[in-house]
Amino acid sequence: MASAIGLRRLWLRLGWNDILQRYRRSVLGPLWLTVSMAIMIVSLGVVYAEIFQSPIDDFLPYLCLGFLVWGYFSGFLTDAGLLFVGSETYIKQIKLPYFLYVCRATWSKVIIFAHNFVIYLGVIAYFHIWPGLNGLLAVPGFLLLTINGALITLFIGMVSARFRDIPQVIGSFVQILFFITPIMWKSDQLKNRTFIADWNPFYHLVEIVRAPLLGDAPSASTYVVVGTITLINLVVVGLFFRRFRERISYWV
Repeated sequence: MASAIGLRRLWLRLGWNDILQRYRRSVLGPLWLTVSMAIMIVSLGVVYAEIFQSPIDDFLPYLCLGFLVWGYFSGFLTDAGLLFVGSETYIKQIKLPYFLYVCRATWSKVIIFAHNFVIYLGVIAYFHIWPGLNGLLAVPGFLLLTINGALITLFIGMVSARFRDIPQVIGSFVQILFFITPIMWKSDQLKNRTFIADWNPFYHLVEIVRAPLLGDAPSASTYVVVGTITLINLVVVGLFFRRFRERISYWV
């Protein structure tokens, strides 16, 4: 990991280049993602606020942050399958730390999230919302979310290099998770079945960033769940990587 961080100029450039290549010869470039997401958030916010009989100034910021944070984290899951397979040329020709590819993928997602974060700024400006000092808690929350995303990317990337069907399985899994995670709905709407959200680890991963940006401090249970998930990921992914790292070049 230390050697990969030392090569930060390389993966910073590669991550940025990945985005440039995806939107090559496009007028707005990555901002197309921001425009399309903004339209979707506003459209769904207006409709679902009416369906749930919720004030628009309360529901739309909630929905906006839910989409932004979920889109950021789910991107780690859906794109992880190509982490090593998509870098086959580099792996077979140049000896680079494997964690460098994780940093590259993570950096490109941070850039996209930064672009989309403009939507949140527009929403809070329109509704005159200010998160206050609690908003600062989103910084460590985002860091924990990113660490978990990077670790999951490494794990799925290795497994997908060995078993090429994994990305399709993950894609279907993410779609199901989206609907059972409080993104477009609130956990208190479950009434006496709030355990569905409380026992959903992805809810806590989203909430550790969303709650501070809405002006609320995340609950103690959210910090406990996310802290536990981070510890488990560090141990499991670390042992898995140590055991199979030498086989990656043969699997891709």
